[in-house]
Amino acid sequence: MRSLEDILEEYEFLDGDERYRLLIELGRELEPMPDALKTDATLVRGCSASVWVYPIENEGAGKLHFLADSNAAITKGIVALVLAAVQDQPAQDVAGTDIAGRLAPFDLKNQLSSNRTQGVPNMIALVREHAARIAAG
Repeated sequence: MRSLEDILEEYEFLDGDERYRLLIELGRELEPMPDALKTDATLVRGCSASVWVYPIENEGAGKLHFLADSNAAITKGIVALVLAAVQDQPAQDVAGTDIAGRLAPFDLKNQLSSNRTQGVPNMIALVREHAARIAAG
């Protein structure tokens, strides 16, 4: 997965339609999430599309790796952005990360319809809740 900084660098040079294409491409680059993990427990509430997020704790390295998926291409790209902010970081760090702050330069609220971004705070909250639970161990 590309770093959030690398994605932002590319994003800033693109116009609206190209930004949509980049988000779709990011979504396609997400690691596949097995259907068995797409359950009510991993479903993000409040999204116009279905979004699932599942944390995997890498016990040896003490880091969190997230699997995620969505049934909508743009939303899947937004999920990829959220994960790029925290992927493979220690659970304690993920729980304390200002993910919304890290995504602020992408200005998603002004780039995308409110329908597409309404679930972003819920995605962020779910990622941070998973991390806090695992960090508390």
